[in-house]
Amino acid sequence: MRLGSGSRVKVDRFEQIYRAHRLLRQAHRPVSTARLREALGECSVATVRRVMDEMRTFLNAPVESSRQGGGGYWYAEDQRGTYELPGLWFNASELHALLVISELLDRVQPGLLESELAPLRKRVETLLAAGHGGSLEIARRIRILGMAARPAGTHFNVCADAVLRRRRLALQYRSRSRNELTERTISPQRLTHYRDNWYLDAWCHRVEALRSFSVDRIRAVRLLEEPAREIPDAELDRHFATAYGIFAGEPTDIAVLRFTPKRARWVADETWHPQQEGKFLGDGSYELRIPYGNSTELVMEILKYGPDVEVAAPAALRAEVQQRLAQALAVYDRGSAR
Repeated sequence: MRLGSGSRVKVDRFEQIYRAHRLLRQAHRPVSTARLREALGECSVATVRRVMDEMRTFLNAPVESSRQGGGGYWYAEDQRGTYELPGLWFNASELHALLVISELLDRVQPGLLESELAPLRKRVETLLAAGHGGSLEIARRIRILGMAARPAGTHFNVCADAVLRRRRLALQYRSRSRNELTERTISPQRLTHYRDNWYLDAWCHRVEALRSFSVDRIRAVRLLEEPAREIPDAELDRHFATAYGIFAGEPTDIAVLRFTPKRARWVADETWHPQQEGKFLGDGSYELRIPYGNSTELVMEILKYGPDVEVAAPAALRAEVQQRLAQALAVYDRGSAR
């Protein structure tokens, strides 16, 4: 980064070695001292020499040099594409990114991979504190605000373990729609975090079909010895990703939604579905076409826009939304009569 004539960006030795390594590893011809001075933070010629000497002496880097033709440095040709700095090396931005990822994971699901990530996180924070003037206050500066999030419950870790180890699960599950407690054996495929809640996508051996289970509705779970049935990624994508939202399945229809000009500029920037199609109409309104199978969640999404959206097609979806709106109006009419 250049700040202007005569200005220098202070870069510590850790970062200088990292930058020099990347530059020499990628170069197919000698890198001039001038280029290294710029890359290492507008440093002096003496600093470039010290960095190169330290890389040779302490890191066994295959650095070669010449003072002819203005001088330059390069990695020996037989090691240029294979030599790596010993240990785990990251620059400051990459270290900060690792901390951010760890923080995000902790906010999304507290305790997930905590024991595995804790040693790495401690090492990253130590490197930042020692080499980059102190670590960022990640927890204070990054906020994740959940909306209608439900606790994943006590069985999340068992589900995650089964997904990663490719083992079957025996579980008791109480669905919200029917409020029935059922026992099932499933082959977990994926954990999905959708709208601040966790879902377990799995092959249900009771119904011989793919199903999605809300993790917080699992009442008991046991890890089995049998290997999970493997479902190809393409089939999982067709079932869980091609229709709208978590209520997936093969899409059976296309919803045509028309938003008022007032709401159009917001909806036009939103992604409701990977295969959606949208266009502005002559009056400034916006038409959005969405493939869907089960209409449950789509109707919920439509209703939140109130008078700013109209279902143009299909007729069945339009009638369903009209019915829900009429039911809502009836509730308010009864309240007014009291």
